[in-house]
Amino acid sequence: MSFVADSADVAPTAKLGEGSKIWHLAQVREDARLGENCIVGRGAYVGTGVRIGDNCKIQNNALVYEPAELADGVFIGPAVVLTNDTYPRAVNPDGTLKSASDWEAVGVTIAEGASIGARAVCVAPVRVGAWATVAAGAVVTRDVPDFGLVAGVPARRVGWVGKAGAPLRQEGELWVCPLTGETYTEADGLLSPAAGR
Repeated sequence: MSFVADSADVAPTAKLGEGSKIWHLAQVREDARLGENCIVGRGAYVGTGVRIGDNCKIQNNALVYEPAELADGVFIGPAVVLTNDTYPRAVNPDGTLKSASDWEAVGVTIAEGASIGARAVCVAPVRVGAWATVAAGAVVTRDVPDFGLVAGVPARRVGWVGKAGAPLRQEGELWVCPLTGETYTEADGLLSPAAGR
């Protein structure tokens, strides 16, 4: 069974997975789909038709605009914004107010286990790779590789992280997680778990 706080606004056509919790003043729009055991924090917004996997956390005041797609285990920090308009304008060139039919929404895709730090902005269309980490306050304007650690405005890769989230240490040809001891190899600017380790 899911939980929806009295002050939350969840559209009748939204689908909430077993064990998901929608907290105070959060809004989940029409046809959004949340997997099992998700948490949508106070004042967060989940747009129409957004797809969210299992075990995701969307912290207070985060804005997840459609057509974003979040895989399993994604963390969205407080006040994060996932945008959806490449050329935002309130009005058309003739001065008339823009409507939904006057532009095409583009989305942010976040792969399994990735984390987006507090107040970061992902400018669509971008993909944040599996287990990557976007530092707090970063502005992501291009794709982030799996296990990438990015920071800054605009965001640039400043290191690698493992599945536990800690920055990896380079030891010879391997990258090592200081928390789990897991090892990774880098090739052609991409990181992957070391084979047989």
